[in-house]
Amino acid sequence: MTLLLQANTSALFSVSDLRLIAPELILTVCACLALVMEVILPYKKSKWTAYFALAGIGLAAISLGLLWSSSHEALPLDGFYGMVRIDGFALLFKAIFLVAAALAIAISTRFLDIEREQHGEYYALVLFATVGMMFLGCGYDLILLYISLELMALTFYVLVAFTKREKRSNEAAMKYFLLGAFSSGILLYGMSLLYGVAGSTNIGEIGQQVGEILGLIKSAGGTANELGGLRPMLLLGMIALAAGLFFKISAVPFHMWAPDAYEGAPTSVTAFLSTGSKAASFALYARIFITALGGMRADWAPLLALVAAITIFVGNWGAVTQENSKRLLAYSSISNAGYLLLGLVAGNLYGYVGIVIYLLVYILMNMGAFGIVISLRRRGIIGDNVDDMTGLAHKAPGMAAMMAVFMLSLGGLPITGGFIGKYYLLLGLFDRGKTDGKNWYYWLAGWAIINIVISFYYYLRFVKVMYLGDRVADDQPLSLSPALRTALAVSVIGIVIIGVFPQPIIIVAQDLIKQWMR
Repeated sequence: MTLLLQANTSALFSVSDLRLIAPELILTVCACLALVMEVILPYKKSKWTAYFALAGIGLAAISLGLLWSSSHEALPLDGFYGMVRIDGFALLFKAIFLVAAALAIAISTRFLDIEREQHGEYYALVLFATVGMMFLGCGYDLILLYISLELMALTFYVLVAFTKREKRSNEAAMKYFLLGAFSSGILLYGMSLLYGVAGSTNIGEIGQQVGEILGLIKSAGGTANELGGLRPMLLLGMIALAAGLFFKISAVPFHMWAPDAYEGAPTSVTAFLSTGSKAASFALYARIFITALGGMRADWAPLLALVAAITIFVGNWGAVTQENSKRLLAYSSISNAGYLLLGLVAGNLYGYVGIVIYLLVYILMNMGAFGIVISLRRRGIIGDNVDDMTGLAHKAPGMAAMMAVFMLSLGGLPITGGFIGKYYLLLGLFDRGKTDGKNWYYWLAGWAIINIVISFYYYLRFVKVMYLGDRVADDQPLSLSPALRTALAVSVIGIVIIGVFPQPIIIVAQDLIKQWMR
């Protein structure tokens, strides 16, 4: 028995298995070292922890690239008794998470200086959140997925309240924590029902069992049999899983927390929360609904379509009336969650490519927009309102031009990355409508197009106040740092390149997603 246990343990932690999670291990070690650096370094040198965290993300990116280059022909790779799967899906999302983490740290350095909250544990929390996200990308077991989701969520609860002297931050964290705990309970209940029906926590095995059960029920002609009672349990589990994940992506009707949390959280945390957390939640959505519940597509596709349509509408019209830029971008995030759901509803190559491209571009757009907001902040001046950008074109033409690119890309203007992402999401709906012969896909695409046009109204408000504002901007310089400048430059260049010359990233996304869909 002892020898058997030792053999199993050695197999569990084999070198080949550890190689699959090398990026996560690197980030975990760097996060722990960041905590130690906080104790060792004096406060004036705390910023070195940020640069160390960026170096750790760079090493994780290199290890991810080496993993892809050495194993792309052998994908998918399974490890840890099937709990981890490295496939095209995992590689794409892991890369997206690393981009989000790097930009979040880069725009945080100046903000924390202004708030006098430059502490190493901030960067450790960002790295731990990234570890949770990356395991959500490669997790292939319900237990691992749930633990990873909670690791990410718990770090965000702390990050939202990081400026503990701010009442708004504390209030936002409490609302986020209470609603987050409630949604996690619903999600876990759905997972337990799924496990009860399938008898396994492995995503692939669940998908196989669900397909077999639905096939047997269909062949029985709907008559009462021992399997007939499993369909209501599957439907209840599907609804519970969808509801729990609707909260994570801030979709209607579980969106109420987003405006308050985004407004109250530190701006750098808001940027990371609105991008990395959303991308990770969509990775979880895809793993569960496409792989585990793929056989129930006829049941969940109309549900997601309805929620997507309502979410797009509520997010757009909520943003129209906002004066605070963070709340406006929160409602924009809600509407963008609806657009991203369209890719899952489409459930084809175009839709999945649209999700990947739009998530990447969305990270660049939102990080850049919140970076501009951070640059306006000075001690005693928050700079969160849309009107605070009045006259920015005369004061800082380059910053105003970048903000205009971010807003126009969020709206989906051609020759920007946002247009390419939305184009593929809508193309996925049209292709699915043609394949299934159902007109409601076309109606859903038309509804999305109408709301895309409406969204330009509030995105162009930023452009209007910057270039046509009736007030003269003050003469105070913007709060910029080398890291913030670099993050803004990377964001705007990435958006323009993807918008003008998208073919390389489209080819990479298609190749990896085709491998995942096999």
